[in-house]
Amino acid sequence: MILASPRSYMLLSTAAAVATIVLKTLAWRLTGSVGLLSDAMESGVNLVAALGAFWALTLAAKPADRSHPYGHFKAEYFSSGLESVLIVVAAFAIMLTAIERLHQPQPLEQLGIGLVISLLATALNGLVAWVLLKASRRFHSIALRADAHHLLTDVWTSLGIVLGIGLVKLTGLTILDPLIAIAVALNIVVTGWKLLHETGSGLLDRSLPEDEQAELEALLASHATEDIRFHALRTRVAGSHRFVAFHVLVPGSWTVQAGHDLCDQLEREIATALSRTDVLTHLEPIEDPKAWEDQGFRWEQG
Repeated sequence: MILASPRSYMLLSTAAAVATIVLKTLAWRLTGSVGLLSDAMESGVNLVAALGAFWALTLAAKPADRSHPYGHFKAEYFSSGLESVLIVVAAFAIMLTAIERLHQPQPLEQLGIGLVISLLATALNGLVAWVLLKASRRFHSIALRADAHHLLTDVWTSLGIVLGIGLVKLTGLTILDPLIAIAVALNIVVTGWKLLHETGSGLLDRSLPEDEQAELEALLASHATEDIRFHALRTRVAGSHRFVAFHVLVPGSWTVQAGHDLCDQLEREIATALSRTDVLTHLEPIEDPKAWEDQGFRWEQG
């Protein structure tokens, strides 16, 4: 499935969340399983997160303006931050429900049809997560990637709950149902923490991933000669967009046109190698000692 924009994929995720809420709520009502109830609550989080991501992607797609000259790309981190908070809230709600069921265990009913419905919802989530992961790589979108990983976590926890309910049916130990719900809640907390950490890293202007950083440095090295040097390389990621800045040192005898042509060539090559990248170069005379004063940063000099 190939859609035109990240927002289109979030509409797909929203529709899937609504469908899985209906299916899992039905499964819970039929069986009375608190594990399936926790699964339905998690799908509710998916729906809110999908709507939040759709809003963030809409804002991120707005062009740069006077107040936001670097664009609105960081809006994607709002959705991942919101999602992480909602995940943790849902996890605590699940724990409270499960603890209450530990004190007052109840028999489960109509397990066969309930498990079939739950597995159908899980398969739907797995399919949508796979589509979103492919789209996140295509658009370099953290919002799509976060939603996809959240759905995949939902898939694995759903399979765990189905397994637990199956064990209840085989053993008759109803206490396994709330215990598995608690385990699901703890897993959800871990997912929320990971998303929150990734959001924080993005807001702190983290550099490009190591493989892309190495590709960028190799490209610059291929242009370096006795007369051409590069330093003060800075990179950062903002949502689906990248920003690269560095200094270009050339002989002072070069014309402005020659220096400009070199910088223009470098900018084009970097933008081709790393899509969705803004490149800013700063030209300096290689003979001037002042041009070398900012050749490195503290982390490069140890």
